[in-house]
Amino acid sequence: QVQLVESGGGLVQPGMSLRLACATSGFRSPYYVIAWFRQAPGKEREGVSCISNIDGSIYYADSVKGRFTISRDKANNTVYLQMNSLKPEDTAVYYCASDNTRCSWYTYEYDYWGQGTQVTVSS
Repeated sequence: QVQLVESGGGLVQPGMSLRLACATSGFRSPYYVIAWFRQAPGKEREGVSCISNIDGSIYYADSVKGRFTISRDKANNTVYLQMNSLKPEDTAVYYCASDNTRCSWYTYEYDYWGQGTQVTVSS
């Protein structure tokens, strides 16, 4: 059974940085992607970034391009989301999710989800 566990959330001031981690386990095949989504109160869950374990492709939502960086540590089966220059509008619960086909911004395409980690950006 695939398991995803997020960590690294917290409360930071605008302009500061956080690094989220998604620890993964249980994959039976190397063909999968890991995506980060976020959901703010009263809003729909939206895609933030995605990395493919298949071909290494990386994708970012326009709202985070140039500020967020996704990476993977294959040895530790962990995917990171480095978030710099954080803004109040980045406040949300951040989730990682996995799919065995391709990166997508559609939540219904993802089979497994973590429990989420809260990120709050406020002065």
